Amino acid sequence: MQRDAPIRRAQAGFSLMELLVALVILALVMGIVAPRVIGYLSRAKSQTAEAQVKNIQGALDLFLMDVGRYPTESEGLDALMEAPAGAAGWSGPYLDEEVTPADPWGAPYFYSSTEDGLRVRVYSLGRDGTEGGTGEDADIGRPASPQ
Repeated sequence: MQRDAPIRRAQAGFSLMELLVALVILALVMGIVAPRVIGYLSRAKSQTAEAQVKNIQGALDLFLMDVGRYPTESEGLDALMEAPAGAAGWSGPYLDEEVTPADPWGAPYFYSSTEDGLRVRVYSLGRDGTEGGTGEDADIGRPASPQ
């Protein structure tokens, strides 16, 4: 007896139900993972800003040792890149960058000093660009130790 053509299996592939179940699983995984990844990225920017502030503060301390004073507010952080007028002993540039660095959100770092010039502060206003805030919107910076 001769056999008829082999019985065909149902066409290979996925059913609509199987695809929907896979999409639901992917959506659940993304719902759990995405907020954590976004949290890591925002913390990374804040940590980068903290490291940059410390680096700039170190450069300001080197400026102080060479010139005998911190840059004035009018000279700003640009004094770390180019010698300001009357800065005898300047031996910069004190930062590796060619221009004064911006914070991770693209804004320039703020620089302020006391009237006597003995304390300076380098800071970023965080993601929101306004004073105060929490999390990624918090201000980042530290005052210099008094000399």
